[in-house]
Amino acid sequence: MASEGTATCIDILLAIILPPLGVFLKYGCKVEFWICLVLTIFGYIPGIIYAVYAITK
Repeated sequence: MASEGTATCIDILLAIILPPLGVFLKYGCKVEFWICLVLTIFGYIPGIIYAVYAITK
C-alpha cells in the first residue's frame, strides 16, 4: 500500500507531465480541475505551477 507521501509524489509527477490529469486525480471534476485546464491551454508552464500548488495546498 502506498503512503500519503508516495501518493503526493506521484500526483506531483503527473502534474508536471500533464497538469490537468494530476489535479483531476486529486479533486475530480471540480473547479480546481477547470482552472488548471484553462491555464494549461493558455500556457503549459502556468498549468504546471497551478497544478503543483493545488496538489500541495
